[in-house]
Amino acid sequence: MHITRHAEALAVLADPRYVPPPVRQDAPEGTLAWLRAHVSRFSSGAEHAERRRRVVERLAALDPVRLRAAAKAATLERPGEWRAVPTRVLGAALGVADTTPVAAAAAGYLSGEESPQADAAVAALLDQTDLPAVTLLLQGHAATEALIAGALPRLAEHDDVEAVLRETLRHDPPLKVTRRLDLHSGEEVTLDLVAANRDPDVFPDPGRFDPARGETPHLTFGAGVRPCPAPAYALALAAGVLEGLREGERP
Repeated sequence: MHITRHAEALAVLADPRYVPPPVRQDAPEGTLAWLRAHVSRFSSGAEHAERRRRVVERLAALDPVRLRAAAKAATLERPGEWRAVPTRVLGAALGVADTTPVAAAAAGYLSGEESPQADAAVAALLDQTDLPAVTLLLQGHAATEALIAGALPRLAEHDDVEAVLRETLRHDPPLKVTRRLDLHSGEEVTLDLVAANRDPDVFPDPGRFDPARGETPHLTFGAGVRPCPAPAYALALAAGVLEGLREGERP
């Protein structure tokens, strides 16, 4: 089933009978497949709750204001090379000195595509830190960079960085689709987040990019029983990078 309407997608996200599709459970410890079998994103029920609690606990030690300032400073230090900044700043806050393996590990994190390179990258990260920290780095890597890339062209037309980011999340979500398995029927359900975030029943003139909308009920960070635990941190990193890029362009 392919869902495109906001109300239907919200209903699925709020119903505990819809869970992430199962992932491989028999992989060797320290590999990408092993990691996917041990993180909150691909689990459900009590297991998901406990794994999510550990991630939230890790996040609680971080300060979004400091992340934003650090991301801005790091961007100003690397003119034109912002893409590694969000991961590097988050890694430093989590106590991870070397975040270079994150890109290789993140490449198959959502898809489940395994490779020797991804396995080696996961092992290198686990040598430095714990599973909740690796989870945060992998989940935030591509999504935060995609959010920044989507917002960046809009800064020439709009001054408010936070408003641009909010509307980018709705108009051009970094994660385009998410999937759930119906435990009752066994059917896989695909939630089209792009379409749901542009549902005319919820968003007037949905195709128009309008930062003046303010806060909107977009589904980019999820909703219901499994919302993203880190929207404030992702937005802080993205805002810091955009502020650094804009300031760096001034004469």
